[in-house]
Amino acid sequence: MLRQLFELYDFQFDDETISKYERFLELFKEKNSQINLSSLRDNHSIIEKHFIDSLMLTKFFNLEGKVADIWTWWWFPLLPLAILNNDAYFTWIDSVWKKLKAINEFVINLWLENVQTIHSRFEDIWNDKKYRESFDYVVSRATAYFPTLLEYAIPLLKVWWIFIAYKLDNIDEVNEWKKALEELNCKIIDTKKYSLWWQDRMLVFVKKEWNTDKKYPRNAWLPLKKPII
Repeated sequence: MLRQLFELYDFQFDDETISKYERFLELFKEKNSQINLSSLRDNHSIIEKHFIDSLMLTKFFNLEGKVADIWTWWWFPLLPLAILNNDAYFTWIDSVWKKLKAINEFVINLWLENVQTIHSRFEDIWNDKKYRESFDYVVSRATAYFPTLLEYAIPLLKVWWIFIAYKLDNIDEVNEWKKALEELNCKIIDTKKYSLWWQDRMLVFVKKEWNTDKKYPRNAWLPLKKPII
């Protein structure tokens, strides 16, 4: 079924890659049965809704270099992308230790050498010179309001590099993002639309054009409670 669904969406993978995704599927189902990560239980739903959605980016863009994934939703898109992109080195940051522990288990069981996890609060990482403005790409499949995502993602990016957000296709919402884009010295350079699971979705590509003011991201949960709009 996994190979058939990949081919349905025009993904062609070799046997070794398919085997890794099959192993990931079994590991995910096992972990899901233990701690109820997702309401999706059958293979078809998990593959299409999580695996294929995560991999849609690879149809339009080739990731390489240093990639940060913020607010990944239980390994997606982080691990599907890491399996496929050997030229990219992925970093996942979270303050919740049990999430990091779970991801580390998956990384070990999938034999992935291009993923690291960092246990830290957002405000500590964003003020650390080792990580601030050090990534080539930032990706996020979070459901947070886009200005909130921007405020967390853009400070991590090097100037001229790109943040990629997985979003529902709602172009009217884009007009609400203008102030955040201007304030964070970035602009939307492209959107790519696709349909999945009877749902219209899009990838939003945002280029950083200048250094981010040191006041961003704001402390605590202000980006969530009071986004830049």
